[in-house]
Amino acid sequence: MPGIHDGKGGAYVAVRLKPGAKRDAALGWHDGALRVEVKAPPVEGKANAALEAFLAGLLGVPRSAVQVARGGKSRLKSVFVAGVDAATAEARLGSA
Repeated sequence: MPGIHDGKGGAYVAVRLKPGAKRDAALGWHDGALRVEVKAPPVEGKANAALEAFLAGLLGVPRSAVQVARGGKSRLKSVFVAGVDAATAEARLGSA
């Protein structure tokens, strides 16, 4: 998938985030990014924290292994997942 690539010690996942939604959900891949919506509002990093927790659950890694690397104040983000390679992340997120 074009939205996932290897990095040093983990993988980067491109995410398009919609904060303030009715539910937390992965809506599939669109334009090379995983579309995710979270209930948390885009205030004081709450939506980013909710995104990190949600992706940790999808990928089966500890919450501390997921971090927004770029796009902290943007809807389009690059999220780093430590300890997971791109192939593993793709397999776990492929059905999202």
